Amino acid sequence: MASSREPWLMLRFLLLLVFAVYKTTAFGEVVKASQIEQQQQQLQQEGPPQRHKNAYATMMYMGTPRDYEFYVAIRVMLRSLAKLHVDADLVVIASHDVPHRWVHTMEQEDGARVMRVENVNNPYKNQPNFDRRFLLTLNKLYVWKLVEYERVVMLDADNLFLRKPDELFQCGQFCAVFINPCIFHTGLFVLQPSMEVFNDMLHQLEIGKHNPDGADQGFISSYFPDLLDMPMFHPPLNGTTVNGSYRLPLGYQMEATYYYLRLRWNVPCGPNSVITFPGALWLKPWYWWSWPVLPLGIQWHEQRRQNMGYGAETTMALIQCIVFVGIIAVTRLARPNISKLCYRRTEKNISVIQAGLKMLAIWSILAAYILPIIIIPCTIHPLLGWGLYLLGSFALCTIAINAFMLPTLPVLTPCLGIFGVLLVMAFPLYSNGIIRALSIFGYAFCAAPFLWVSVVKIMASLQASLERENFFPRLGESSPPSGFNKLY
Repeated sequence: MASSREPWLMLRFLLLLVFAVYKTTAFGEVVKASQIEQQQQQLQQEGPPQRHKNAYATMMYMGTPRDYEFYVAIRVMLRSLAKLHVDADLVVIASHDVPHRWVHTMEQEDGARVMRVENVNNPYKNQPNFDRRFLLTLNKLYVWKLVEYERVVMLDADNLFLRKPDELFQCGQFCAVFINPCIFHTGLFVLQPSMEVFNDMLHQLEIGKHNPDGADQGFISSYFPDLLDMPMFHPPLNGTTVNGSYRLPLGYQMEATYYYLRLRWNVPCGPNSVITFPGALWLKPWYWWSWPVLPLGIQWHEQRRQNMGYGAETTMALIQCIVFVGIIAVTRLARPNISKLCYRRTEKNISVIQAGLKMLAIWSILAAYILPIIIIPCTIHPLLGWGLYLLGSFALCTIAINAFMLPTLPVLTPCLGIFGVLLVMAFPLYSNGIIRALSIFGYAFCAAPFLWVSVVKIMASLQASLERENFFPRLGESSPPSGFNKLY
């Protein structure tokens, strides 16, 4: 009797552990009110931080499912700039709905000045090609209000700094990089703050100035349409500031795509200062699954490891690891009870029951490979994230294996295949990106037959289990005598 209760007691313990994690963590952070008050009092005693004549600025707003991820990315960028000892202030243009604890952290721990603003109404939100995730990107226009600075370098959160680019403050009234041959990129640009320009931009929004994408990229490109004809910026050796508009060399916005063709940098123009990741949203470098799909992501995480660390995410990952190990133990101990729930004798239509159980088994296997991606902290280190994913998939696969009495190796074949493709993608000795892509394709071509065979074996084993459990009596059950009927 005691042995039959052990799995359920362990399951209750795991549920209580998960509930405790949920109640004591918010986006991976635990902030005590007493600590916040103490830091605020210390700030009041020390006075405001020292101001510089120039600034690096970025923006933050709320309203997307990825708010916390961008918050982490902004903090890593601020810390990396501070570590480079840039001769400038760090400014965050934050909307009023950004949580106070985040603002406090950026001010106290990251040394940033936070400028609270109202969200700019986007008049292009109803045009046909508008992407809703760019609804509030026009908040970037507030950077022209930072008139206390001579020059400001405006940055998106997906920039990775390789060296200090302070010479950008010598540029003119507006300078940007042309990643696209015809359209400059607004992930990094230099500007001279001006209330006149800011007010004129708001007026252009009111009158509906042409904006091809409805976001900051399209609007600012339309506002400075002649930048393509401007000369290339070369910082004067005497440190003076130039006037006018200039194109920045590509080395100030090296798009990650240039790296993946040769698996090394081949950008001859510019000082190779900044890497940008403007590609697919779900492959931003801070997501653990983006590496080794995009190898440069590991450099971003190295910046985070050196500057900020992974305290909160590591704690959550450790708890999830304990939960996954507990699931393996519980499903193993409770295997007889689980299989009885799945293969109970029934008087209903056997074919319908078999079809339902097959679908349940297949969906449980698919869920084993999808659910860990959802629950693992998005911004954890890739090595820890992938290790936790493989452990979680194995743990959830054991539920299907023990519940439906399926063969272990075929169910785990996708897990082994994922581990193999990670090794192929992370192999460090490829000569260029084409060879790497061909190697991945070759691996997928060779692994496909094994995956197909595993699916066939799973279906065959499932059918055999269904037939055995429905048409044969269970061990310990007595067969009714021949000729037995309800009258007796």
